[in-house]
Amino acid sequence: MKYDVANLALAAAGKQRIDWAERQMDVLRTIRQRFAKHKPLRGKTIACCLHVTTETAVLAQTLQAGGAEVLLCASNPLSTQDDAAAAIVKYFKIPVFARKGEDRQTYYRHLKAVLDAQPQLTMDDGADLVSLLHSERKPQAKKVLGSTEETTTGVIRLKSMERHGVLRFPVIAVNDSKTKHFFDNRYGTGQSTIDGILRATNILLAGKTVVVAGYGFCGKGVATRARGMGAHVIVTEVDPIRALEANLDGFEVMPMSAAARVGNLFITVTGDAAVIRPEHVRVMQNGSVIGNSGHFDVEIDVRGIRRLAQRRYQARPLLQALEISRNKTVFLIADGRLLNLAAAEGHPAAVMDMSFANQALAAEYVVKRHRSLERRVYTLPDELDQEIARLKLASLGMRIDRLTPRQRTYLAAWQQGT
Repeated sequence: MKYDVANLALAAAGKQRIDWAERQMDVLRTIRQRFAKHKPLRGKTIACCLHVTTETAVLAQTLQAGGAEVLLCASNPLSTQDDAAAAIVKYFKIPVFARKGEDRQTYYRHLKAVLDAQPQLTMDDGADLVSLLHSERKPQAKKVLGSTEETTTGVIRLKSMERHGVLRFPVIAVNDSKTKHFFDNRYGTGQSTIDGILRATNILLAGKTVVVAGYGFCGKGVATRARGMGAHVIVTEVDPIRALEANLDGFEVMPMSAAARVGNLFITVTGDAAVIRPEHVRVMQNGSVIGNSGHFDVEIDVRGIRRLAQRRYQARPLLQALEISRNKTVFLIADGRLLNLAAAEGHPAAVMDMSFANQALAAEYVVKRHRSLERRVYTLPDELDQEIARLKLASLGMRIDRLTPRQRTYLAAWQQGT
């Protein structure tokens, strides 16, 4: 079995952490039991480009239990947990191509390594596998039944491909499932981003002015958690509806050009490029900290900002100091890459349980329905979304009401009025 991980000797430590994550992933364990019995993925090869974490290990085992041959590579050069990668190889016999801190050349070599297995399905976190299949490997794309996509950023890319008529196979936008973005994006990103900031900097958030760029579900989560830690939160937005929503949620709203002058900590979660640029850094206060929790490292113009610096040095392991002038130094977390995985462990297992349940069911859905699916971006049917939520509630020991026959009749009728 071919693989490329940092150190296989880390496997025992990784297995211990995977076991801990699995204890909190009841929904995925339930799906695995059914998969093991019915083998809905039998005979299929799945190439997965995901963050190589303990939670991803649980998903990989679930796909394997369903009969699939699984290969795994990283979806970000800094998000790999080397001990988890080693454990997946040693204990689950799944080929992994991922090393924390790998350079761009290695990253793309790893992407190609999983595609060399000629997968019938791909599972993406940022659409990099799909992108390769539509650029360098077009003939191979004809053999792909479909793909699934985990992130907002990836879905944006894929919908653009659909609009331009270049998408060559159907894709399930897992990110658009309610049991994914309502919880993973909001509560997962919110908590893991704060975790990454604190691990990278050890700053006190109470009393700080935190600027959150973007008020989608990820931005909502970050803003809410920062306020909960005692920070004053400013939101920047380009969407008037989201800006208004942030205002009515109790946050101050202003352009980045104004926020840059008053903020202490800046977090980008927009999915777009160059949100923080040199002109913003020029007016920032001395000691300002800048970080990104969006999927790609494009939200902060790192190159442009570094060109402003008279001197650069490492203030802490994942914190670079940029001395802009004699009287001003700003600090960049994790080279502008997604800090919640580069500087911390990513989302808690309990929330990834639902996200990865969506991934597993999406793979099953593509296998069953690929002949009837067009070359479009789809969401999973609402009944699967509801089923994941029901399983999660059951795992938490919670019950909810059911509609009575009278209530069902009332909701279905149009005749009853005032």
